[in-house]
Amino acid sequence: MNSSNVIYEYTQIKHKDLKSYIINMPKLHKYFKLDWNILKSRQYCGILNFEGEDFYLLPKISNKDEETNLDIFIYMLMYAYDVKLQNEQIASCKNESHNVLEVFIQLFAKKLFQELQYGIYKEYVTEQDNLTTLRGKYLINENLKYNFVKNKIYCEYDEFSMNNELNQFFLFAVKTLLSFAKDKRILTQCEIALDEVEYKSFDVNYIAIHFHRLNSRFKESFEFALLLLKKSIPLFAKDKKSFAFLFDMNELFEKFIGKMFQEIDPSTKLQNQKNFGNLQLKPDIITSNMIIDTKYKILKSRDDLATNDKYQMFVYGTNIGIKNTMLLYPKHVNKVKENLKLGEDDKMIGLKMRSVDLDFNGEYGEFVMEIKSRIGEYK
Repeated sequence: MNSSNVIYEYTQIKHKDLKSYIINMPKLHKYFKLDWNILKSRQYCGILNFEGEDFYLLPKISNKDEETNLDIFIYMLMYAYDVKLQNEQIASCKNESHNVLEVFIQLFAKKLFQELQYGIYKEYVTEQDNLTTLRGKYLINENLKYNFVKNKIYCEYDEFSMNNELNQFFLFAVKTLLSFAKDKRILTQCEIALDEVEYKSFDVNYIAIHFHRLNSRFKESFEFALLLLKKSIPLFAKDKKSFAFLFDMNELFEKFIGKMFQEIDPSTKLQNQKNFGNLQLKPDIITSNMIIDTKYKILKSRDDLATNDKYQMFVYGTNIGIKNTMLLYPKHVNKVKENLKLGEDDKMIGLKMRSVDLDFNGEYGEFVMEIKSRIGEYK
C-alpha cells in the first residue's frame, strides 16, 4: 500500500487533482467538507478510485502505521457484516493491484456462482400470453380485445420459471458490479447462468425478498449483494470512469459494537424501537441491565459531552425504565472513563462515558477475541 495514497478521516485533502475532482463531483460532496478552499474528509472510510488509482480513506485508530489501520478497518467490516475472508484475501486487500471492493466482489461472485451451480432457483410466476391452445385461465376481455379475428386464445397461467424477482435482482447486481470489477470472469459466468432472466433495475434501498425453505440458501448472497450495491458509488466525469466504496464509520461502529454485545449477552436487543405515546425511542443497544448508545466522535473528557447526548440518554432511561446508561466512544486520543448522574431523586439516571480501544496488531480471530474481552468489561 502506497502511504501517499492514504487519507485519514477528518484530514485535509492535499492531492491537487483529487481535490479538484471531488469538488467537481456532486456525488462525493456528502463524504467531504469544503471550508474556505480547504477540503477535508469526513467520517467515511473505504476506497476512492480516481483515474485508475486507489486512494484509501481510513479511520485513525492506531498510531502504528497505515497497514494496521487498514487491517482494523477490514476486520471491523468482516465482523459487522459477517464477511468471511481468508488470510490471503485480507492480504490482497492491501496490494496495489487489489482493493477492498475487488475482494468483496469476488467473494460475492464465487458464492453466488456456487449456489447457481447447485441449481437455479425457480418459482411459479403468473404469465399472460396469446396461445394456440387453452392453458390456465381464459381471459374474456383480453380475447375480445386481441383475438376477435385471430385463431388464438389469450390465457393467464402459472409458469415454473427462473424469471422471478430474486434472480432478476441477482442479474441486476451482477451487471452493476461488472462495471466495478477488475476480474470479471466469475461474474460473467453468473450472468450466463441467468441468461433466461429478464433484466430489471432495482432501488436497493427498498427491495424486500421473502426467504423460505426453498430459497434460503441464496440469502447470504442477497445480503452481500445489497451491501456492495449500497456502498458502491459509480462516478463518471469527462469520460473517465471512477468509483467509490465508502462506509459511514458511525454506522459501522454501531453495528460492530452491537454485534459484540449481542454475542456477550444473547438477550441484547439492537435498534429496538419503543413507542411512548407520540414519542418513538430507538436506542442502539439494550442489554439485560443497560442502555448503550454508540457515538463515533473524538472525545477527550466529559467537557466534550454534547448536551443533546445527555438529554437523549436521560429520556431513554426514564421512559424505558433502565437506570443504567452508557455512551460508548472509540478511543481516538485519550481513554475516557467518566460517571455522571442525570436528574435527581427517583428519576435519577446513571450515565457512564466509556471509550473502547480498537487498536490491535494481529490476525482477525485474535482481534475479535481481544476486542470482545475489552467490550466485556463494560457489560
